[in-house]
Amino acid sequence: MVALWRLGAEVFKVLVLEAFDPLDHAVFQSIFGMIMTLLIAMEFKHSIIQVLERKAHIIQVKTVLLIALLALSRKFIILDAKEMGAPTLAALALSMVALGAVYWLIRERDDRELLRSSERDADSASQ
Repeated sequence: MVALWRLGAEVFKVLVLEAFDPLDHAVFQSIFGMIMTLLIAMEFKHSIIQVLERKAHIIQVKTVLLIALLALSRKFIILDAKEMGAPTLAALALSMVALGAVYWLIRERDDRELLRSSERDADSASQ
């Protein structure tokens, strides 16, 4: 709620109270950064509510990886490459690739398990 309130206040301030310059890159970075923060907070809230409602007994690794990927995506959106050095950019890119690869591997494993269980169900139904 706090992130949504701050996003609404900032958009109102920029669009109504200040002279909005559509060519100002910093304004777009700020607004998109706030929108991504709101998305990250909503995903985090959703994962906690799932645990509390006992739909899932633990927070799944895939959810944590997706939240981390969202956070890194936000960092790339609001990034000012002029102020950040090449080693930092490379580290962020490498961490994004690593998280994406781990997510892909986990998803592949889950897909294989789902396929095996559906094949077992089909075999048991045919017998």
